Amino acid sequence: MGTNVQLFAVAHLRRRPEVAETGGFVAGFDPSTSTPFLNYATPLPGARPTAEDVRALIGAFRERDLLPRLEFAPDAAPDVEQALRQAGFTTEAQHEYLVCTPDTLSTPPTPLAEVPNTEADFAAIDAALSEAFDNVFPPSPEGAARLREVKESGGTIRFVRAPDGGCAGGGSSSAIAEGTSELAGVGTRPAFRGQGIAGSVTAALTGDMFAKGAESVWLEFSGDGSRRVYERVGYRPSGTRLYMSLTQ
Repeated sequence: MGTNVQLFAVAHLRRRPEVAETGGFVAGFDPSTSTPFLNYATPLPGARPTAEDVRALIGAFRERDLLPRLEFAPDAAPDVEQALRQAGFTTEAQHEYLVCTPDTLSTPPTPLAEVPNTEADFAAIDAALSEAFDNVFPPSPEGAARLREVKESGGTIRFVRAPDGGCAGGGSSSAIAEGTSELAGVGTRPAFRGQGIAGSVTAALTGDMFAKGAESVWLEFSGDGSRRVYERVGYRPSGTRLYMSLTQ
């Protein structure tokens, strides 16, 4: 599964507004933001980069005044980590990822997860996810536009509506590539946690992507609590992803 996840990462970055490919790496950039979470690179499966390849990759980030940063499944490109470390890259994090298939998907009897259709819906989801993730990404018109683009480009967005008409919690799945899709950013506003919202959103997003033809859907989790939610929906451990950056 690691190769499929890595092939997905490559295809996903090639969809970015600005792309640079050099020495077995693909870097995707979003000129609307400098956040490293939307501006990063990944290697091609089986890449064996030289020191010159890594320097060229660093240059692609430096010329844009961005932090050189990568996300990848190390088992799909086992020579990359050492090449990056020799250039001074260090580990930010290493996360286990989970995978769901049509055979393992279980839909919990929890609140209805809707599909957004209006600009107000997208803005409400953006604001709710910002609150859910401690304002790492402050709510903005650009954030709402990125959510709308996910839906319009073949992915899917789901959310549970709050009693005031806004958003209690939501998430997204990226458009299919290499037979798989990434489910990301499932979050619930603190006031609505413990009501099954994350499970409902996760199941709906996953089912949407299977209906679109995905053979699997994968995700990363942030803690034991969220892992239990995903496992109840049908996600199972399948590998790890490594995050590295050059801060010096």
